[in-house]
Amino acid sequence: MDLTDPREPIVVTDSNAEESSFSAVAMREARFEDARMTSARFDHIDMANAIFSRMKLSRAGFTNVDLSGVHVENATLAEATIQNANLSGVSISDCDISGLRIDGYLVSDLIAAYRKSV
Repeated sequence: MDLTDPREPIVVTDSNAEESSFSAVAMREARFEDARMTSARFDHIDMANAIFSRMKLSRAGFTNVDLSGVHVENATLAEATIQNANLSGVSISDCDISGLRIDGYLVSDLIAAYRKSV
C-alpha cells in the first residue's frame, strides 16, 4: 500500500503493520496506543516534547541521544549501563541506589564516607 502525499489523517486500528517503513514523514502529534513495536528502529528522529507512558523499553539501546532536560519518574533502570554520558547537573532523589556504581565506586559507600566526614 502506498500512501504518498495523503491529505487526511491516517487512522489504523487493529492492524498488522509489521515491517512497515516510514521515511521523511511528518507525524507531529501522532499517537500510538497499545502498539507492539518490538525490535523497531528509530533513527534521526526529533521527538522533542514527546510523552512516553506505560512503556516497556527493557534491553533497548540509546546511542547518540540528547536527553537533556528529560524527566524520569517511576522508572526501573535496574542493571542499566550508562557509558560516555554527560551527567552534569543531573539530580537523583527518592531513588533506590543499592548497587549503584559510578566509575566502579559503590555510591552508598561514598555517601556513608561523606556523612562521616561532615
